[in-house]
Amino acid sequence: MKKILLNTYHFLFQKHLRKTSVVLLLLGIWYYFALPNPLFNQPTSMVLEDKHHHLLGAKIAKDGQWRFPHQVEIPDKFVQAITQFEDRRFFYHPGIDPIGIGRAFLQNVRNQRVVSGGSTLSMQVIRLARQGKARTISEKIIEIILATRLELGYSKKEILALYAANAPFGGNVVGLDAAAWRYYGKKPALLSWAEAATLAVLPNSPALIHPGRNRAALLAKRNRLLDQLFKNGNLDDLSLDLAKAEILPQKPLPLPRLAPHLLDRAYQNHFAKNKESVSRLTTTIDPHIQKQTNRILAKHQEQLSGNGIYNAAAIIQEVESGNIIAYVGNVVGAGAEHNEQVDVIKAPRSTGSILKPFLYAATLQDGLIFPNSLLSDVPTQMQGYKPENYHLSYDGAVTAKRALIRSLNVPFVHLLKDFGLEHFHFLLKKLKLTTISQPANYYGLPLILGGAEGRLSEITNAYTGMARTLNHFHPLDGRYDTRDFKTSNYVYTPTTNNTSIDKYAKTVVKEAPIFSASAIYHTFEAMQKVERPNSDGNWENFNSSQQIAWKTGTSIGFRDAWAIGVTPKYAVGVWVGNADGEGRPGLLGVKAAAPILFDLFDFLPATDWFEPPFDDMESFTVCQQSGYRALGICEVDTISANPAGTKVVACPHHRLVHLDKSQQYQVNNSCESPSDMLHKAFFVLPPVEEHYYRFKNPNYQTLPPFRADCAAKTQEQSKPMQLIYPKADSRIFVPIDITGALSQTIFKVAHRNADALVYWHLDDTYLGKTETFHEMALQPAAGKHTLVLVDGKGNRLERAFEILGRE
Repeated sequence: MKKILLNTYHFLFQKHLRKTSVVLLLLGIWYYFALPNPLFNQPTSMVLEDKHHHLLGAKIAKDGQWRFPHQVEIPDKFVQAITQFEDRRFFYHPGIDPIGIGRAFLQNVRNQRVVSGGSTLSMQVIRLARQGKARTISEKIIEIILATRLELGYSKKEILALYAANAPFGGNVVGLDAAAWRYYGKKPALLSWAEAATLAVLPNSPALIHPGRNRAALLAKRNRLLDQLFKNGNLDDLSLDLAKAEILPQKPLPLPRLAPHLLDRAYQNHFAKNKESVSRLTTTIDPHIQKQTNRILAKHQEQLSGNGIYNAAAIIQEVESGNIIAYVGNVVGAGAEHNEQVDVIKAPRSTGSILKPFLYAATLQDGLIFPNSLLSDVPTQMQGYKPENYHLSYDGAVTAKRALIRSLNVPFVHLLKDFGLEHFHFLLKKLKLTTISQPANYYGLPLILGGAEGRLSEITNAYTGMARTLNHFHPLDGRYDTRDFKTSNYVYTPTTNNTSIDKYAKTVVKEAPIFSASAIYHTFEAMQKVERPNSDGNWENFNSSQQIAWKTGTSIGFRDAWAIGVTPKYAVGVWVGNADGEGRPGLLGVKAAAPILFDLFDFLPATDWFEPPFDDMESFTVCQQSGYRALGICEVDTISANPAGTKVVACPHHRLVHLDKSQQYQVNNSCESPSDMLHKAFFVLPPVEEHYYRFKNPNYQTLPPFRADCAAKTQEQSKPMQLIYPKADSRIFVPIDITGALSQTIFKVAHRNADALVYWHLDDTYLGKTETFHEMALQPAAGKHTLVLVDGKGNRLERAFEILGRE
């Protein structure tokens, strides 16, 4: 019987033990997984920082709270203040403080109400994580249990960081980071003892921060905490007196808005669209340069607004790293009515002439021209397109370098036609201009004058790539890195400032991927001498305190003003205009954008100029007057240019002319013995180019006329006349005036002989004669016509055209 009882007891004991073990196991599992995962799941603000981790701006969290992302590091002053005020034995207890709980119990009994909860910081973290729970005894027990679990899973430093990131600091301010900026305008690491003490007492009574009441209670709490910190030896007598003298914060301060458009861009790229969003983004922005850029744009915008120009944008990039160090998408201050919220840096805008240096560099590299090669600059009509220079004046012929310096339109349209529209279109795509999205024929020849749109960020970055290529040419032993034309960057990482050059990298190649070093160097040399028109319409240098390669652009209709400059260290891009596209008189690149560009460069550190890439240059002999390959009959210059210069054509403007002994007439073997001829080299332009060229070049020597007995044979050869307008087979649209008749059209011809008489005939009807200035205002009826011109020596010029009347 005894044995049966023992067995029964043993069985019941084992069964109970098993149940107890199961219960303990389940409790252990619950205890292990008791903490929420994640512990805090509230939405956070999107925070943007500069490269020194100072706040550039922030977006409020989705729940309307200023709750900054979790920070691991907590300033020591706040640690000392919060532990002294909330949990003196924080670093020694396991999550609960029996002494503190006992003291709270006695205080509550003595006062017959709850005056102290005895909660440790660990327990407060649990309460914050389990937001919305009632303050009951059962909830307090759960907090105690979870606090001990918290202590097992997190270090004391991590628990403090959790508390600091999620504690309430009054109103919609949550967390130490947000509170430091909202109440003191600084990051937590810069808080004084008084400021740290104030923020330490606030989570206990966040309503005390109200600016209209409770100020005395808040001050008293802060000062009592300061006194205790003094007793603990955390600060000395002087520090205590100075801390108590500090005033309390008033109403919350607005957060910094140093780069609001970059904040919006970062929010869209890294927060709004991404499942794994980045709440705190450190950028490459330099705070000093960003503030200066904001200030300069605001100053100029205030002046420009008097002319109805309200928006301006600027971007500054480091050449070597490609890092964006200043980003002003639009000047703040224009107001919502003038679209200050629009980020113009990434907005497609009409490019004006800002693409001309790309074409200039490309034609140098392809051996189409030398810098001093002459380009035609006369009234022109191509494929129904009639480009005009800004001041509607023409040089006849101008060097390519001079055409870039003065940003002449007509020579660059000729240059684009010779280079090839498709070729240039492909080049712009290689430069990562993503707005060039249509086929080349969609843009046509106006592409070079603003017929396409571009983004300020992408165009500035293309110039940055050119500068980087030139900087790397010598360190890479005369080779090129295919990564030189990389995309710009505004996100800071430990690798963003890595500017080491690896000459053995697989990306280093012998041939230039886009532009060669010498083509870039000659382009920058020309851009360094860019000129602007003064009030009299003449051209003058735009002086600067440092050497800068720069270019301006103005879109059709005066809607966009551009200025982009580059040095070996920095690239700066500026846009000025109205975000809604409204054009304004005087909205010119040289007048509206260039002054901002030079103000920005003035506060950037000056740099040396680019080193000439001699390893990518060869010597060439060129005609001094034409800038093309020398024929042996012209005065010559020796230049250094791209090796592709071997493909530049021989001079088309010099020819050997046969003169009689008086050198006053041209002759040929039909009227003069070869032995009696004198042979002289002449620089000769086509009649239309000559017509404009000789007015600006008084030393230009016109060809002598043929002697009377030689003229008959040479009449066809000499071609002394050339029509300026209309061109061959032109179709002319003529508007109808208020009388209902077709408006007049100006017909114009150039003649080599300034004293020549020209007789005009239209459809076999004699119209009259002209002398010196050969132009006539005609009013032909709609339809096809033939214009015939005959000079006093019988030279004849005939041109067919068609008039298209249009209302």
